[in-house]
Amino acid sequence: MGKDEVTIVLFPGTSGAPKKMRLPKRVVKIGVLVSFVVLIGFLGSTFYFTQQYLRLQGSETELVKLRRDSKIRKIQVEKFAQQVKNFETEMARLERFEKKLRVITALENSPKSVEKNWGVGGPYGLSTNSFTTAMGRGAASMVDRLSNGLDHLGRQAKFQSISFQELDDFFKNQKSFLSSTPSIWPTRGWVTSSFGFRKSPFTGLREKHEGWDIAARNGAPVRATADGVVVVEGREYGYGNLVEVDHGYGIVTRYGHNSKHLVKVGDRVKRGQVVSLVGNTGRSTGPHLHYEVLLNGVPVSPKNYILEE
Repeated sequence: MGKDEVTIVLFPGTSGAPKKMRLPKRVVKIGVLVSFVVLIGFLGSTFYFTQQYLRLQGSETELVKLRRDSKIRKIQVEKFAQQVKNFETEMARLERFEKKLRVITALENSPKSVEKNWGVGGPYGLSTNSFTTAMGRGAASMVDRLSNGLDHLGRQAKFQSISFQELDDFFKNQKSFLSSTPSIWPTRGWVTSSFGFRKSPFTGLREKHEGWDIAARNGAPVRATADGVVVVEGREYGYGNLVEVDHGYGIVTRYGHNSKHLVKVGDRVKRGQVVSLVGNTGRSTGPHLHYEVLLNGVPVSPKNYILEE
């Protein structure tokens, strides 16, 4: 065997004869070097991919935490937005209430009666699709909208406070007028025909309806809508059994189609006092109350004289 060769003996099995293989030392050295390089590369790759896997695991955990925190913030912001919306709704209700007060107190043209615009606009919540962009530009935009909405409502609340202060001063000096002004529902039911022009249920022709028809069960109580004196109690053409109350200050209310009267001419009545029972007398197609409000002899919409929701 030469000095530049290496003999490799292979034993194929217990019964097989050994086989010898002679390789040059140079080839063996190259083979060992290549194997070493491959081993180092394998170990390096394994280490690298292990580090990447651990990093991805950490990133996923952090992403889950961020998503959870973002969801919590989203819920908190939407809850706050709902509170703003409720506040806006309440302010709008107060505006409607104030308008009715101004109509019945003849203060609708007062210089302190400020034109208002309650609309803030748009839903404040985020949809599922838009949530992925809300952490950046969307979140900032939503916060700006909420801030602007609160500033707007704050200004309107200030105007409303000034307006109500004027009404409060008026009522303090007009207690008699207030108690004599219709302000409640005469009976509980459904408005089946409102004030204004309508198609006649009897002739089919267009006619002016000078009050409200409020459908209710037969025998339901009918209440005076303000303090006053009964000036009519009896049967009147078209109205059937009618009660008419003079409240003073040019205001009169009428309650028609009654089945029974509980007051007589000359009686003083208080707001909320039962004056009759719902019926179906006169020009009527079913049990209901025909309710009218007259101002200086002219029929006006009862809607402006009902302050209850």
